[in-house]
Amino acid sequence: MDWAGWALFGVVATATLTAAMITAQLAGLTRVDLPLILGTMVTGDPDRARVAGFGIHLLTGQGFALGYTAVFALLGRATWWLGALLGVLHVGIALTVLLPLLPGVHPRMASARAGPSSTAVLEPPGLLALNYGVQTPAVTVAVHILYGTVLGLLLQAR
Repeated sequence: MDWAGWALFGVVATATLTAAMITAQLAGLTRVDLPLILGTMVTGDPDRARVAGFGIHLLTGQGFALGYTAVFALLGRATWWLGALLGVLHVGIALTVLLPLLPGVHPRMASARAGPSSTAVLEPPGLLALNYGVQTPAVTVAVHILYGTVLGLLLQAR
């Protein structure tokens, strides 16, 4: 397995995922704005938050790319379909575990328990991120399958 390749390919796959999510948001398929959600963890200014959130997402994507690369190495191969399967696992955990837990650690996100005195500015994603639109789970699954496919293809070619 090309361990050096994960660094470059992780950036490429994460940028692809992020571009696809932003495109889906601009097309009205989802209201989720991941750079804003992540960036508002460190700043309250929405414009700065998007920039910071994009950086945070790239770093997080690198971490996941390292995990995908480790799985490819353990299995002794990288393929597009194996990457896609890992993408399904990845998004399943993200939508059912990570995003529902986010209101508990995010300083600017409302929660179901916050009440009317909350100063939160972001809506919680809820299970499967359905609070950001009924198409959000499908969009999120598609872009994570794309992420895994890109990693599988790029790491396979090396």
